Amino acid sequence: MKKKARKLTPGIVVRRIILWGFAVWCLFPIYWLVNMSLKEAVDAASRPPTFVFVPTLVNYAEVIQDPRVAGFLTNSLIIALAATFFGLLIGAPAAYVLARHRFRGDGKIAFWILATRFTPPIAMLIPFFVIFYNLGLLGTHTGLVIAHVGINLAMIVWILRGFFQDLPRDLEEAAFIDGAGRFESFRKVILPLALPGIAAVGILTFLSSWNEFLFSMVLGGNNVMTVPVGIYAYIGFEQIEWGKLSAAATLMLAPVLVFIILFQRQLVRGLTLGAVK
Repeated sequence: MKKKARKLTPGIVVRRIILWGFAVWCLFPIYWLVNMSLKEAVDAASRPPTFVFVPTLVNYAEVIQDPRVAGFLTNSLIIALAATFFGLLIGAPAAYVLARHRFRGDGKIAFWILATRFTPPIAMLIPFFVIFYNLGLLGTHTGLVIAHVGINLAMIVWILRGFFQDLPRDLEEAAFIDGAGRFESFRKVILPLALPGIAAVGILTFLSSWNEFLFSMVLGGNNVMTVPVGIYAYIGFEQIEWGKLSAAATLMLAPVLVFIILFQRQLVRGLTLGAVK
């Protein structure tokens, strides 16, 4: 049997208009970025902007031939992957303790972990710079990994704490009865159950680290330039190379888009798992 066509009501029409408008609002910056990357320098700098032009790939060719680009991508991958790994390694046990154990001051500890997100990043940058300068960590991968872990740790702990709080205690208590210790029950029972949430937090942490600009620019300097800092390098004192800048941004945005497309199910599943009671 053929399904009956859904009758269009004013409410459905309004909802679709709102959804399409929101989609256009989100996708237009990406369209504009790709549009600028295909323009010659004259077209890219024209005012008002030109929408009818002869596309060219010269900007992509020049960016790909730039020997610095491979370094930008390598640095970002190393730092983002390491920050995600160590952030989860530290944040998951901390979130588990705050979710499952009751001790004096546990609420205050959880609040002060969250309070680090209230602080403007620029206010945290100066202490990081002074400490890293004295430790010799400026311009190193290690320094940026530590900084990125510190930036994202509060988010990791708070999101995973919500996941752990929603998990049933029955299986964990059964593991205790069978003789499992606290660490063993966490590793063999809790972690597998919370895997969708951990995957979602890992994806968010990776994206946050990949896109981070301020700390990477100041603490990494010219020695360890990540993707956002590398894109900024196309802005000169005399002129802005809009075509090359847009081409570089498009090429460096591609891995993130592919990453999100490949893992969107895990991300949605993990976030909804922690949101639905």
